[in-house]
Amino acid sequence: MPLRLSRRTFLELAGFGMAAAALPSCGERRGTETASPRRPNILLIVADDMGFSDAGCYGGDIQTPNLDRLAARGLRFTQCYSTARCWPSRASILTGYYPHQVRRDRVPGVPSGTGGTRPQWARLLPEMLRPLGYRNYHSGKWHVDGKPLRNGFDRSYWLEDTDRHFSPKVHFEDDRPLPAVPPGTDYYSTTAVAEHSIRCLKEHAARHADRPFLQYLAFIVPHFPIQAPAEDVARYRGRYREGWDVLRRRRWERQREMGLVNCELSARDAKAAAWNSLSDAEKDAWDARMAVHAAMVDRMDREIGRVIDQVSAMGALDNTVILFVSDNGASAERILRGDGHDPSAPPGSARTFQCIETGWANLANTPFRRHKIWVHEGGISSPLIVHWPAGITARGELRRDVCHFIDLAPTIVELAGGRMPQEWGGKPVPLPPGLSLAPDLARDGAVHHEALWWSHEGNRAIRVGDMKTVAEGANGPWELYDFATDRCESNNLAERQPEKAKELADRWARMTEDIFRLAKADLAAGEERAK
Repeated sequence: MPLRLSRRTFLELAGFGMAAAALPSCGERRGTETASPRRPNILLIVADDMGFSDAGCYGGDIQTPNLDRLAARGLRFTQCYSTARCWPSRASILTGYYPHQVRRDRVPGVPSGTGGTRPQWARLLPEMLRPLGYRNYHSGKWHVDGKPLRNGFDRSYWLEDTDRHFSPKVHFEDDRPLPAVPPGTDYYSTTAVAEHSIRCLKEHAARHADRPFLQYLAFIVPHFPIQAPAEDVARYRGRYREGWDVLRRRRWERQREMGLVNCELSARDAKAAAWNSLSDAEKDAWDARMAVHAAMVDRMDREIGRVIDQVSAMGALDNTVILFVSDNGASAERILRGDGHDPSAPPGSARTFQCIETGWANLANTPFRRHKIWVHEGGISSPLIVHWPAGITARGELRRDVCHFIDLAPTIVELAGGRMPQEWGGKPVPLPPGLSLAPDLARDGAVHHEALWWSHEGNRAIRVGDMKTVAEGANGPWELYDFATDRCESNNLAERQPEKAKELADRWARMTEDIFRLAKADLAAGEERAK
């Protein structure tokens, strides 16, 4: 059994010692400082539209040896939550707030969502770490308002074009536009993102070895269009001919053996056909799509391995906190854009534009219901792997505490020896809802949220303890589930426990009012000053 450690004892054992108490608050806005060599580096890795069960260490059949090694030498969280969509999740990861609080998801009556601008007090993680001596690097997807270098990063490769994995037209280096990549080159988004990260780390080792780093590594895979190098696709061709029904059950069985879940497998999504009802030609076409998806995850894992090798070559692996998540569940969307789809082109090649759609998304999100955009478990459940040899004595353990992306920034800031901003620009900063998971790194059961809240595209949910109420769409009825035995949301208790369903729905409404009020607070103050 792991030891029960106080926060102070945990920090001392992690190498911060008594100096942790003297480190500055981010809100103090001190200049760049030379950091203690014991302060950990941070490698924060985010996948895009990867399902809860895609990695091998979460029960999947895709080859992910690098993620699996991180899990075997670190921790896996079984109940980590996203916001169900890419840009809101990134807002939560980088700020410690619900995305609506910082106007990065829709708030009625104010500019918000993808076009929303954060309040001035809503700073990003690199701005919080810079006063603690960190150099900050960003590689990959951005999807936050503003630009990376203006928000605390020292170097950035910003891949804005998510419609073309082989020949992006819109991408930036250090906030400056780069030429479009012409078709027919050896460019592939996953490799390019990793290459930039490696260049940043090599530069860091050569010029800034006395300072810790944050490397924010944000891949755009396996987000549609499903595209991957032909040799990677070939490795998986034919592996999915048994279909989503059989393979989904196998993933669930492995998850049960691993102790990741204890619920019964949820029913196949109604929009997905029974695999045995498909023709041989249809099965072959669907096998090809999942082969591409698997190839994208496989390639990402290999590129993660190259980045980790670089960290190791710097002699920094032991004292680097590596965190891996996916921004939301796998996507069941069916979209055609970019350069269109050529059905005669090889599966996964540059001239194709396909999605995995409902059947394979159902597999990727095993054992849960629904997908990206929904706030049922399939849309919001994320893997969370944490690896830090110098700070975590546990090897291969599970953490079952319920956590959320709002917890990642507070965790990282605490591990860096700081605290979340209490003021910015001479003005107080609202208390964030995110909690530090640092105590959880020492023992399970150390962190407790009173409630977690979701709202996206009309889909609503709140979880309090083991009870969750969730509704589909703005007018859908509230459902009620007891996660002590039914995290797969198969047994709706709303009719049998109407008072509990109403209690949770009322609490969701109260939290919504508070969250929306914070989103509007600085706007109201600005209107008042303008009068």
